[in-house]
Amino acid sequence: MGHKTGSAGRRLPSGEVQGRARGSRRVPAQTSPCREPLALKALPYHYPDSRPPGTDLAGSYPPRRSPSMSKMRKMRVFYLLLIFLCGAQSYTASRPNIVLLMADDLGVGDPGCYGNKTLRTPNIDRLANGGVKLTQHLAASPLCTPSRAAFMTGRYPVRSGMASRSLIGVFIFTACSGGLPTNEITFAKLLKNQGYSTALIGKWHLGVNCYNKTDFCHHPLRHGFDYFYGLPTTNLRDCKPGEGSVFTSASRWLVFIPLQIIGIAVLTLGVLHFLGLLHVPISVFICLLLLASLILILFLCFLHYFRPLNCFLMKNFDIIQQPMSYDNLTQRLTTEAVQFIQQNAETPFLLFLSFIHVHTALFSSKEFAHKSKHGRYGDAAEEMDWSVGQILNVLDELGLANDTLVYFTSDHGAHVEEVTTKGEIQGGSNGIYKGGKSNNWEGGIRIPGIFRWPGVIQAGLEIDEPTSNMDIFPTIAKLAGSPLPEDRIIDGRDLMPLLQGESQRSEHEFLFHYCNAYLNAVRWHPQNIQFLKGELSWRM
Repeated sequence: MGHKTGSAGRRLPSGEVQGRARGSRRVPAQTSPCREPLALKALPYHYPDSRPPGTDLAGSYPPRRSPSMSKMRKMRVFYLLLIFLCGAQSYTASRPNIVLLMADDLGVGDPGCYGNKTLRTPNIDRLANGGVKLTQHLAASPLCTPSRAAFMTGRYPVRSGMASRSLIGVFIFTACSGGLPTNEITFAKLLKNQGYSTALIGKWHLGVNCYNKTDFCHHPLRHGFDYFYGLPTTNLRDCKPGEGSVFTSASRWLVFIPLQIIGIAVLTLGVLHFLGLLHVPISVFICLLLLASLILILFLCFLHYFRPLNCFLMKNFDIIQQPMSYDNLTQRLTTEAVQFIQQNAETPFLLFLSFIHVHTALFSSKEFAHKSKHGRYGDAAEEMDWSVGQILNVLDELGLANDTLVYFTSDHGAHVEEVTTKGEIQGGSNGIYKGGKSNNWEGGIRIPGIFRWPGVIQAGLEIDEPTSNMDIFPTIAKLAGSPLPEDRIIDGRDLMPLLQGESQRSEHEFLFHYCNAYLNAVRWHPQNIQFLKGELSWRM
C-alpha cells in the first residue's frame, strides 16, 4: 500500500503514523505496534471424555489456566491499549494550533521569498523556507471587506451579501448598519465548537452594529472569537492627521462645487440687481448664504468628528483608545498576540493576527522609521515582518512549532495607485502582474500564500496550482475535526492533500472573481489538461 489512513481520515505517506502527541517524534510505521492490530485467536480448551467439565487433568476444581492462555490474554490487553493510545495520539495530531497571519494591501511582489531583492522580509522568508509556498494563491475579491468575508466563511462574498452593488465596496464608517450576517458560519465558530480558544488581533472590517451602537451584532465576538483586540473598521488616511483624506473626490462634488455654484449665483444675482436688470429680493441672498454656511459647517463637523468616531481601538466590546494612536501600534498588537499564545499553550487555539500594515495611512515605530529602501511603505512592511518573527519565536520557545499550522497571506494585491498629493508612491509591488487593489487584473487578486507545519508539511516546496483564500475555511475545519456546514455551499477546498503531496492537482476547476457584485473574471483550470494538450497537438 502506498498510503495509509489515520484515525482522523487524513491520508499519510507510507512509513509514517498519524498519531503524534505534542512534543513527540514521528515513529516509523514498520517499528510501530500501532501500524496493524494483531489478529489473535483464542485456542479452544478440550476436556478429556473421562473428565467432567470443570475439572483439569489432575482432577482439581476449578481448572488451572494454561500458561499460554494467560500470556495471550495479556497480549490482547497490551495491543488494545496500544491501539487506544495510537488513536488518542492521532486525535491530538489532527487538532493542531492554528495561526493565521494576514497583511493588509501587501503585494505578491513585496516579500523576499516571492522575488523582492530590496525589501527585507527575513521572517516571512523563514516561514516560506520551512513550509510550502503557493505561487497561484488568489484572493476572492480585490477589496478588503468582501475578501475578508470570503476568507472567514469559505464562500464567495456574493453568497453572504458582502459584495456591494454600489461604487463603494467596503465599510468606511463604524455607523454602517451592514456587516457579516449573523447566520454566516465562520471558521472561528467551527473551531470554538471543537474546544479551541479563539482570538482576533488587529483589523476586522466586517461591520459592528445593526440597529444601535450597543447591539454589536456583527462584532467579532458574535462570530466565534473569544477575544478581540484591534480596529473594528479599517485604517484610513483620515485617521492620521496630516496624511490627507480618502474623501477628496466626495468633498469636491459634495462641498466645493456646490459652494462654487452658490458663490457664482450670489455674485451674478448681485450684479444684475445692482445694474437694475433684475430685481432680486434680499431674502434670496440670505437663503443662498445660509445654504453655503450650512454646507461649510457640516463639512467642518465631518472633518472634526470622523477620526474619533471611526478610528478607535476596542478590546472585546469596550473602546480602549479613541481616537487611535499610531505610537507603537504594531508592538501593542504583537504583544497581545504573544500573550494569547502563552496563555493558551496547553490547549488548542486559533489566533487570527490581522495586521493593519501596510494599508494607508502608513506608520512605523522609531526602530523601523527611515530604515527601508522603499520609503515609508518599506518601513511599514519591514515592521510587519518583525511582528511575524515574534510570533514564530514564541511558538519555538514554547515548543509549539511542530503542533501549529501557520499561514501567511494578504487580503488582496497591493494598491499601486496609492500616491499622495506630494507625489509620494505609497503602494506596494505586485511583481510582474498587471493591476492592483480594486480591480481583477492579476495584480489585484494574486496574493502571497505560505503554509508551515513542521513534520507534516514538507519544507521548501512550491505549488503552482490555483488556490484561493477561501480554502482556509475547509482546511482548518477538517484539521480541527469539525464537519462542514451542510445547509450552504462552501466554495473553498481542503488544501491538505495538495500541501502534503497526496494530490498534484488543485480541486478548483473554476474560480470566479467579482467587481463588487458583478462577475468580472473567471479562471479556468481544466481537470483533464493532459487530454486537452494531446488533443491540441493532434489537431496542429
